[in-house]
Amino acid sequence: MVNCQAETSLPASVPARQAEGFDMLLRVRVTLPDRPGTLGQVARTLGVSGADIVQVVVLERLGGRAVDDFTVVWPGAARVERLLAGLAVIPGVRVDGVWRAIGAPTTTGQDAELLAQVAANPVEGLATLVDAVPGLLAADWAVVAMVPVDWASRTGGGGATVGHASWRTPVPPKLPEVTPLRARAMTATDNDHFAVAPFGRAGLVLVVSREHSETLTPAAFHATEVDRLAQLVRASAVILGDRLDLVGAPPVSANP
Repeated sequence: MVNCQAETSLPASVPARQAEGFDMLLRVRVTLPDRPGTLGQVARTLGVSGADIVQVVVLERLGGRAVDDFTVVWPGAARVERLLAGLAVIPGVRVDGVWRAIGAPTTTGQDAELLAQVAANPVEGLATLVDAVPGLLAADWAVVAMVPVDWASRTGGGGATVGHASWRTPVPPKLPEVTPLRARAMTATDNDHFAVAPFGRAGLVLVVSREHSETLTPAAFHATEVDRLAQLVRASAVILGDRLDLVGAPPVSANP
C-alpha cells in the first residue's frame, strides 16, 4: 500500500468565517476515484454546500482510488446533511466520515515541535504528549493506559488503568481492550474509534479516541494516522526513558 501525507493549506479564507462566531471546524474524509477532475468536483461541491476549505490532506492513493481528508469551516447553523447530500451525487465518491476537528489544521513541523517540547520539559513530557495528540489527529481525547503485567492471563485482556488523560477525556473514559503489543486502529461496538500505540515499556499504551455522536460520524483512524501516532510514541519513549517506569507509581513518603 502506498500512503502519503501531501497537504494543501488555504488559511487566508479562515478569519472572515470564524469572525461570525458560530462556525465550527469539521474534518470530512472522502474516498474518490483517482482521476483528473474528481478532486475539483468534490471541492466545488463542498463550497456550494457552504463549507470553506482550509486544508486538503491526501492519506492514500492506491488502485485508482484516493482517500482525502478535507478540513473545512462549516457554518454552525447549517445541517451537515446538506453537505452529505451534495457529495452523494458525485459518481464514485464515498464519504467515510464527518466529525468535529479539535484545534487548527495540521501543519508541517508540528510533530517535531511537540517532541521538542517533550524533550525540553521531560517532567511534564508525557502530559504534554497526551494533551497535544488529539489536536494532531483530529480526535476527541487521549489517555495513557497502564496495562497490568498479567494482561495475557486475564479474560479479554482487560484491567488497564489511566495514567494521564487529556482535558476532554470523559470520566471514566471508555477504554477498549488494549494490549502493549503493537500500534493499531480499533472500533468499538458503539462505533467509537480508537488508535492505540505502545511505549514499549512499563505496559504503557497511548489511546486516542474519536467518539460517535447523534449528529456526526467520525471516520476510523487511517493507517497513516496510526503510523504517525506510533512514531510520536516511540520517539517520546526514547526521550523520556526511565521516567515512564514511574507513571502510576505511588508517591514516596518522607516518613519511614
